[in-house]
Amino acid sequence: MISELWPRLLTWDEVDPARHPFDSAAAARDVRSFGPARRVPGRPDLPLGDPAMNVWSWGEAKIWADAMSYALMERYGRWVVGWRWAHDEGDFGGGPVGSWCCPRDSITTPEETLDRVVAALCEWRAWLESLAGRFEAYPLDPSGIEEQRILWERAARNLIQHVVDRTGCGSGWYGHCRQVLTWFLSRWGVAPDIAKDLVDEAIGGRFHSWTSPDIVLIDDVAERLARALPPDDRPPSSAQPPVDHLERWLAVRETVVWHEAPDRGGEGPVTPARDGAAEDIRTFDGALDPARAKGLLAALERLRADAARGTRLNFALLQAWQQHVLDTPQPPAFRTLPAFAKGGRERYGIAPDTRAHFDVCLAESAKEHSAPLPLSTRAARAYLDVCFFHPFDDGNARSAFLALIFVLAREGVTLDDVSPLRRITFQADNPQDALTLTSSIDLHLAETRSRPASPSS
Repeated sequence: MISELWPRLLTWDEVDPARHPFDSAAAARDVRSFGPARRVPGRPDLPLGDPAMNVWSWGEAKIWADAMSYALMERYGRWVVGWRWAHDEGDFGGGPVGSWCCPRDSITTPEETLDRVVAALCEWRAWLESLAGRFEAYPLDPSGIEEQRILWERAARNLIQHVVDRTGCGSGWYGHCRQVLTWFLSRWGVAPDIAKDLVDEAIGGRFHSWTSPDIVLIDDVAERLARALPPDDRPPSSAQPPVDHLERWLAVRETVVWHEAPDRGGEGPVTPARDGAAEDIRTFDGALDPARAKGLLAALERLRADAARGTRLNFALLQAWQQHVLDTPQPPAFRTLPAFAKGGRERYGIAPDTRAHFDVCLAESAKEHSAPLPLSTRAARAYLDVCFFHPFDDGNARSAFLALIFVLAREGVTLDDVSPLRRITFQADNPQDALTLTSSIDLHLAETRSRPASPSS
């Protein structure tokens, strides 16, 4: 399970400037045309220590910052989410960006705020370009590691010092240091998972917040890393067929121990004091684009009516909602070609029976089809089914979200907060992700039950 907006999980392929052209001058103009740029939240006239200021910062203001990150990502690619990776204890602490801190400190007037967004974005981009230049200064060959270990060591030492200088060794700075070293190894042919393990082992937990490592420690980490690099003596691999992540999900789906997921949410309907799905659409999607929010709210209204009738969840039902989501003249059809997600890292195949198989899976979300499984488990599985069958050419994340809300609503359940569930992506071939989502929904349901209900319930 990963957050789409968490920069520490970016890979080098996602941020490599050579792969992602960017015009900073054009960006300064473009950013101001994005939906969130037209709806910068008004800063309350409160002292920083006032609890109400923290509520605003972690609520309305953070939702706006997330919406801005999402809009930037849709326009430029996932590399941009690092624009909020601030020094010290900012939105994402321990990073290289000084132009942005956090909503509480960085959102002021609309014009000043947008200036900071642009400055932070350009600062992050310049940092990536500087790293790419340093990587290219050490064009290393994994097949010749034995002869080049001294060069790998020197490169690692220089990169650590570069990160130390840029981050100022504030809170969590070592997270970005690990990432930069992993990026460097990945750039020169070390598999990302191997690179991460090698870097973690070399550092060994010896870097700490608010502490600059001395030269002896830096040298030791660099030496350990260079010494640990394995010779690349593997025979050339033959071409492999592309991975079908839908097939992987279906295999995982059968092996996940669904009945072991926690069940703290309880039984029976719950009507909270606020509709978390509607509220998140109004704030997050409304900040992106009012038309997007309008379509989702229309789909949500129809969804709740369908749930009240006990309608069966299938592709035709998703189609009816998706017509509102995408504002199309006709219900959008099931895709006819392989689909891709996560910047192309996941590919979902297509076969003559894919749609029929999809309907079979969705039908299992009903209580009568999966009686032993709790509601949160069935809702999570339906959400992931939509994600990995990827039925539409566009808007699949929103469709998955609506499917989750429908499964809950069909049994009279409304959550009072859904925002964490909407900012997360999941891996098709990771069984733990499925259980993590189930646990998260279950926790949200339990917390919703524990809070005061709507007076009309």
